[in-house]
Amino acid sequence: MNKQLPRATKAAILVEQRQPLVVDEVGLPESLDVGQVLVRVHYSGICGSQLGEIDGVKGEDQFLPHLLGHEGSGTVLAVGPGVLHVAPDDTVVLHWRRGLGIQSATPVYRWNGTALNAGWVTTFNEYAVVSENRCTPVPPNSDLQVATLFGCAATTGFGVVENDARLRIGESIVVLGVGGIGLNVVQAASLVSAYPVIAVDLFDNRLELARQVGATHLINSSNADLGQEIQAILGTSGADVVVDTTGLPEMIQLGLARTKPQGRVVMVGVPGAGSQVGLFSLPLHFGKKL
Repeated sequence: MNKQLPRATKAAILVEQRQPLVVDEVGLPESLDVGQVLVRVHYSGICGSQLGEIDGVKGEDQFLPHLLGHEGSGTVLAVGPGVLHVAPDDTVVLHWRRGLGIQSATPVYRWNGTALNAGWVTTFNEYAVVSENRCTPVPPNSDLQVATLFGCAATTGFGVVENDARLRIGESIVVLGVGGIGLNVVQAASLVSAYPVIAVDLFDNRLELARQVGATHLINSSNADLGQEIQAILGTSGADVVVDTTGLPEMIQLGLARTKPQGRVVMVGVPGAGSQVGLFSLPLHFGKKL
């Protein structure tokens, strides 16, 4: 690695679940392996799945301690052998989904004299060694704060609508939870001319944002009978699509109950470890999809 390039970085480290992250200096790899890219991270998002990782929602973490973050924006400082799709000085979005280029070996950072685990992309650090296929160039004049959303929230939300729900013009959709991903589900549903687009959340400020990006109906489920409110809008037939971003078993069950006989329920939120979702499975044999 060029001697002018950084040899260390400040990073937020997950040392123990359900405890605050440790911010400390971490040693960067001494050289870039095939397909690796050194990026100066300008902005990072924090996804609900990262919060779940910190809180141990999926159970015990076998890779502690490790770095975090899978959506960000930055500038390429150097590239390793074989890298063709990004170059030094490129402005890039960092993302968790595979893109173009090599999937490299995961980098090995050093912390307190020992190896520190990391995945193909991390963004809770000032400098990151990222796999080429987790970096996508964007125009240099991009708003880099907004660009972080293309790393997860926007692409996940739009992907749910286009690839998982396969929502089409005129179909109805209920979005349970309108945080970062839910808002992008709403926006994508509006862009394909779904109707109605029903946003559900506990907080009025989120519901207002959902209205701004295309929701046609808003339900604050903290002070309403959610099932009755959905039925009042859609009638007894239910929705074509329900997308759950909460991971709460009761919301998943409600989604199944409030979709049409051949409707689709897309689970985006992850239920906590040990959670159980009870369902009547017969409709799944006759066209309903989960």
